[in-house]
Amino acid sequence: MNYLKSFIPWIAFAVVSTQFDWRYSGLVGLVLAAGLLGLERRRGKAWDTLVIELSATVFFAVLTVWSFADPGSPLHDYVGSLSDVWLAVTAWGSIAVRRPFTLGIAKTMVPPAVWDNPAFLRVNIVITAVWAASFTVAGLASALLLNAAPHATAALIVIKVLGFAVPASFTVHYRRTVQARARKAA
Repeated sequence: MNYLKSFIPWIAFAVVSTQFDWRYSGLVGLVLAAGLLGLERRRGKAWDTLVIELSATVFFAVLTVWSFADPGSPLHDYVGSLSDVWLAVTAWGSIAVRRPFTLGIAKTMVPPAVWDNPAFLRVNIVITAVWAASFTVAGLASALLLNAAPHATAALIVIKVLGFAVPASFTVHYRRTVQARARKAA
């Protein structure tokens, strides 16, 4: 569940953005993301375990500046979708450079002897790909929904929740399956 802590700013942003002015939802996300990033660095966490936190800080910093500079921007109705797309780009990008964002987090849960095992990298690529696919689907689905029914807040919340719950559930299940296979093979 270490993954979920990384997403606290995103979850808070999703909740606040459905209820309040988009300028303040971005600001809430920025304060939480920068605070979480600073706290984790102070605890000694390596940068490779903080990909999502760093990505969140950049996204919310840009969003905050943009929202206060142009509060009437027509894109403000789609910031929820943009946040999912940003997370998808972060996840797909981490796979493209062969440093899936889950890798640094997973290294904190296994002995260093496992880190260079190709199967360890493969498992993290699979898990990150599921997160990336989920963010992509959530971003596209919420953009389509906002275009067709901009006041369908309940449906938007369901998309957001599923966008995090499905990959989180997959991560837990897949990790257990891989660990059981490894124990059986040993």
